[in-house]
Amino acid sequence: MLTASLFVAIALSVPSPAVAQTFPPSVTQKIRAAQKEVKTIGLEEYRKVVESPGEALIIDVREPQEFAAGHVPGAVNIPRGLVEFQIWKQVGFPAEPDTNRPVYLQCQNGNRASLAAQSLAELGFTNTTAVVMHFEEWQQAGHPLVK
Repeated sequence: MLTASLFVAIALSVPSPAVAQTFPPSVTQKIRAAQKEVKTIGLEEYRKVVESPGEALIIDVREPQEFAAGHVPGAVNIPRGLVEFQIWKQVGFPAEPDTNRPVYLQCQNGNRASLAAQSLAELGFTNTTAVVMHFEEWQQAGHPLVK
């Protein structure tokens, strides 16, 4: 039996073109609206960030079991459903949180990352970017992966 969070994780990990077939149109519309409101990048731009993150914070918003199966080097796992609560210690709270720190959000295909970036922007984060790519393509291209 699937738990609700695992079901959502599996459902949100389907490739973007299949979203319309898997979800009601309202979900597809919400994801597309989020992607219009936030900065997005693709695989090649993300590769450059991962290779040289500088001060950037890389957040993998997939579920813990997805993250454990393989993630990009330097990524911190904060599941999509917890990002609004767990991001704060990563940006310096309770001292002076740096809500201008570059934050890159990545998931399986960009859907959860886009929603998480939108949510963080609503909380006052000013430098968030959603990575819209298929994680399988990252792996197939031979880019670094930590297990």
